[in-house]
Amino acid sequence: MSGGSFLHQAHRWLGREVEDTVTGRRGILTAVAPEGADPRARPLAWLRPLGGGTEWTTFPAALANPSPSTSARRTPR
Repeated sequence: MSGGSFLHQAHRWLGREVEDTVTGRRGILTAVAPEGADPRARPLAWLRPLGGGTEWTTFPAALANPSPSTSARRTPR
């Protein structure tokens, strides 16, 4: 295990606004990591509310409808 990784996992929607289909809320996907220190634990997705507030968790399978990627909005030079 590498130091400082917090067991985070890659996800194609990290940093983007997504919908949590369990709650119907939208937030910024900040991390996907197992809960606790056990790397075998089921991963959770961590979401930050758009207007600020307390982060919440949901299962990665409950994520849907991501906002467009910022790289997709860039105009060619």
